[in-house]
Amino acid sequence: MIFLGLIVALAAAVVGVAVVLDNTGDGQMSMFGDEIPGITQQWHVFMAGAVVAIVFMAGMMVAALGFRRAMNLRRELRDLRDEHEESLHTLEMERRKLQQALAQARRGMDDKPSVPAQRVAPN
Repeated sequence: MIFLGLIVALAAAVVGVAVVLDNTGDGQMSMFGDEIPGITQQWHVFMAGAVVAIVFMAGMMVAALGFRRAMNLRRELRDLRDEHEESLHTLEMERRKLQQALAQARRGMDDKPSVPAQRVAPN
């Protein structure tokens, strides 16, 4: 989208420069060496310039929107990556705690007899 906007803006700028460089007389407009039909008055030239300016601004807006979208996407991906790393770190810490608890439980079982002592019932 950025590329498309820049292409449209560049095309409008080229047309504007071509019109300015090719026109020396009043009330006629030529572009790239060819006369443009239907332009006989100065306000026609002004309107043509306004149209070129509008196309240029539209191209720049498309490029800016594309740039903003790309930046938002990069920011979101970076945030998701950070969140993922944080959750992995949390899971790793929880795994270590569980391993320690399991090791303590196993040590505790080694200290006690594996078969519980039988109680003798009184008669």
